[in-house]
Amino acid sequence: MDKTQLGYVNVEIENGLATIEFFHPSHNSLPSQLLSQLAESISNCGANPEVILILLKSSGDRTFCAGASFDELVSISNELEGKSFFLGFANVINAIRTCGKIVIGRVQGKAVGGGVGLASACDYCIATKWASVKLSELAVGIGPFVIGPAVQRKVGLAAFSHMAINAKEWQTAEWAKSMGLFQEVFPTVEQMDEYISSFIATTISMNPEALSGLKKIFWEGTQDWNTVLESRAETSGRLVLSPFAKDTIAGFLKG
Repeated sequence: MDKTQLGYVNVEIENGLATIEFFHPSHNSLPSQLLSQLAESISNCGANPEVILILLKSSGDRTFCAGASFDELVSISNELEGKSFFLGFANVINAIRTCGKIVIGRVQGKAVGGGVGLASACDYCIATKWASVKLSELAVGIGPFVIGPAVQRKVGLAAFSHMAINAKEWQTAEWAKSMGLFQEVFPTVEQMDEYISSFIATTISMNPEALSGLKKIFWEGTQDWNTVLESRAETSGRLVLSPFAKDTIAGFLKG
């Protein structure tokens, strides 16, 4: 089987920049193996003294990340499996939080659920106008529990509550920018990438110790997230087994 059918995580390191790119054929959704690879790649880049900045991106044009893999969600048969799956998202968020390097997010298209969580965990996020966002978890019988702390930290409680409850409505990239999720929004991918290249060239020339110091400041008050996100993963792992969630997710898969 071609590995692209299972998705991939690629890492390239050049001139102090680590570029981590993920892909999955189902709209860049994230099954367990990709979540594990992402967390490991981010942690490894953080520990690499040759890396100054990390760029997190996905492949393709109009979808950044569709969040959790529905194929895997519907196959979960017990609470332990459920917790283990959602811990995958917790581990990626915690890897970004603790890696010690500034993580720049490139969001070229739509972000759903866990995809919004990834974007929220990035320290600086740049997007296109196609990067609409939605927290769809409540609509499928669970909730944005694991990614909630990252999203709320970035956009505030009011905006997080709005997205979490209004689970079927897309919010525009400009709305996300106004809430602080995105720092810049561009009309085209080409303009976004041109800005990212310029931004990285400038930022990577800064004092690495100062950048690392800023990273620590950005994440002050999150020292308990290992415990918090594990507890949230237990909640999600239990709810995904409910008849409501099972039936709804199966319905989505049937189209």
